[in-house]
Amino acid sequence: MTASSYMAQLGAKLVDAGFPILPIQPNTKKPGIFRRGQWQDYPKWSRHCERDTTDNEVDIWGDWPDSGIGVAAGKVIGIDIDVLQSKAVAEKIEGLAKRMLGDTPAVRIGHAPKRLLVYRAVQPFGGFKYPPIEVLGVGQQFIAYGIHPDTGKPYEWPVSTLAELAMDELPAITEAQAREFAKEAYLLIPAELRPKSLGTGLRTPKECANLPEQRGTLEAVEDALSFIINDDLDYDSWVRVGMAMKGALGDDGWPLFEAWSATSQKNEIKTTAKSWRSFAPQRIGAGTVYKLALDNGWVPAADLQLNGQIVVNGHHPARELLEALQAGNRISPEPVSEDSLPPPKPLPIGWDQVGGVIADMMALMGASAKRPQPVLALGASLCAIGALMGRKYRTESNTRSNLYVVGIAESGAGKNHSRVVINELFRTANLLQYLGGNKIASGSGLLTAIQRQPAILFQLDEFGMFLSAAADRKRSPRYVCEILDLMTELYTTAGTTYFGVEYASTQHNNAHRAIHQPCACIYGTTTPLHFWQALQASNVADGSLARFLIMESENDFPDSNEAFGVIDPPTDLIDRLILIHQGGGKLSGNLADIGAVDEVLVDPRVVAMTPQAKAAFKQLDQELLGQLRTSRGTGYSSILARIEENATKLALIRAVSRDPVDPQIEGHDADWGIMLSRHCAELTIREATARVSENQVESHHKRAMQILRDAGQAGMSRSEFTRRTQFMDHRQRDGVLRTLAEARLIDTVMLQSKGRPAQWIKVL
Repeated sequence: MTASSYMAQLGAKLVDAGFPILPIQPNTKKPGIFRRGQWQDYPKWSRHCERDTTDNEVDIWGDWPDSGIGVAAGKVIGIDIDVLQSKAVAEKIEGLAKRMLGDTPAVRIGHAPKRLLVYRAVQPFGGFKYPPIEVLGVGQQFIAYGIHPDTGKPYEWPVSTLAELAMDELPAITEAQAREFAKEAYLLIPAELRPKSLGTGLRTPKECANLPEQRGTLEAVEDALSFIINDDLDYDSWVRVGMAMKGALGDDGWPLFEAWSATSQKNEIKTTAKSWRSFAPQRIGAGTVYKLALDNGWVPAADLQLNGQIVVNGHHPARELLEALQAGNRISPEPVSEDSLPPPKPLPIGWDQVGGVIADMMALMGASAKRPQPVLALGASLCAIGALMGRKYRTESNTRSNLYVVGIAESGAGKNHSRVVINELFRTANLLQYLGGNKIASGSGLLTAIQRQPAILFQLDEFGMFLSAAADRKRSPRYVCEILDLMTELYTTAGTTYFGVEYASTQHNNAHRAIHQPCACIYGTTTPLHFWQALQASNVADGSLARFLIMESENDFPDSNEAFGVIDPPTDLIDRLILIHQGGGKLSGNLADIGAVDEVLVDPRVVAMTPQAKAAFKQLDQELLGQLRTSRGTGYSSILARIEENATKLALIRAVSRDPVDPQIEGHDADWGIMLSRHCAELTIREATARVSENQVESHHKRAMQILRDAGQAGMSRSEFTRRTQFMDHRQRDGVLRTLAEARLIDTVMLQSKGRPAQWIKVL
């Protein structure tokens, strides 16, 4: 295909697939238009970022000679990996992008090993950069087809050419996901491959643009400039120095800037001259030049005139300016820190030292998963063993093994693999009767399943979406809301008889039926965003949240296994699962394989505790009693109250997993259960405090505070806060800021400058 046919042959396909395209001048990277027999710059080309390309436009552009094809970013997001010196680093970052953002088939190669990955935006967002990583968004574009100006060769699509893909085939990403990827990708780049930068990159620059002094003297600027080394600086830093020099000296500064720019190998004379003419600084000047030089060790001579002042009182001619520079350091944003809520605690040491059948199940899940998730494997295995133990084992205090666990990890992290392994294990062991449906449609459906099989395991995907519907009593139908109510009731009736729901109908299917010692285990998986947004304050207060052990992955995207996918359960593991199902072979009569006979009043085996285990739980009870008294009225007492019960369940399951024939809860079982239960409770309280709201007003307050906390001690500008809180209108936003300020949770300061003052918001 010749260059002249790109637009004519591929443009229509791209538009039909939903891509907003625009013409590119031959052998350049710039959008252009062809008028009067020559190519010119395309004014206001960025409008294509906000609207679809029309067929008429493609027809016109198709007649323009040698036109390349660009894609306007916005709905389409480009991940530009601008690493030329190392193929290994470029490929490593590409792999990171595919793990964190999705395995996109759209990979473009221009000047190898540089590459660009194409994604679809959930909602269009502006681009940003962590040089040499750039995320292209609204107001930007990238070349899809054409001749690369450096290589003289066509751009390549080695996996799938963009013209063969529909927009919907690209993985969808959010701005938050893109920013998280860019931060992680930047850390993979060796220091020697990072562009030299002045105040750009991952940290917030200490701007001097707001200082009162803009003009400088030629002698001082020239002296300061010798301390600002132009060792192949990135473009943003190069522009910043040029703007500051023009602000300080006007056009008289051109010779200095020309000579300074020429010290870089990347310097292009025409580009440098054109850029200088375009510079129109308003609030940047000598202060910036001097501050950059001071940071690099510049000490101005005592008699050096910096800003036109004369020596009157015997002090340094530029004392006021230097004092302003220091004041600028005090009020400028500092590098972002994580000083907000107490950071989430990592899982305690020894959390995975469970032993027995559970350890073997976790090992099988890890060996057969593409992305091993040991935390989720533990949660799934605990629930599976809890269901097999149901109605067959109990503690001396009649605690049963019915366990509710929520496994949290990001999309694409491999949350479903543990469920697949359990399905295969139960199928091989001929224990499929223990598995409930993958979804629960109504409260009556849940009861029907438990009546059919009183000891049952429900493995629910997208648990956050289910919870969102079940917890919304205003908009969801009653039969959906009943599911969560029944889960809460069944949790506390595993050691007794559940008498079900009375219906007005006299039909046999709806007749009242008692369920003796029901043991429903629930393992749900979801993303953190879906789970915490689904919860309401009532879920904390009524105790429904307290019954769940929240287990969050420590590494959403670990290194992939080289060999994965084959699930081959060892015979020994299958035999031990069957042994737990049979109660260790010591159940009497027809209770050895009771199946679904829910009318039979079962008599499970008692698992005794050693004195060490009893002492551990006694100490826990005393500690929790003090915490419960302290937390009265906070809404979190229900979560604290369930720590001991959940810890006992965990210790019971661990003991039976280790020895189903003669189990005994030992001291280390108790310590392990208490450790894990406490960790889950602390995680739940921390996240609920930051995210769960009573109503929309409180939700706005909490989301706003979380956004400001994420900015760290530096805070953020009012304009940036407005951009990040588009879920509120301006009245709601003003009200939230006013309330937070009155509560002494935030403070606002004004950064003075010659231009319009900037308002800065910081968490106190």
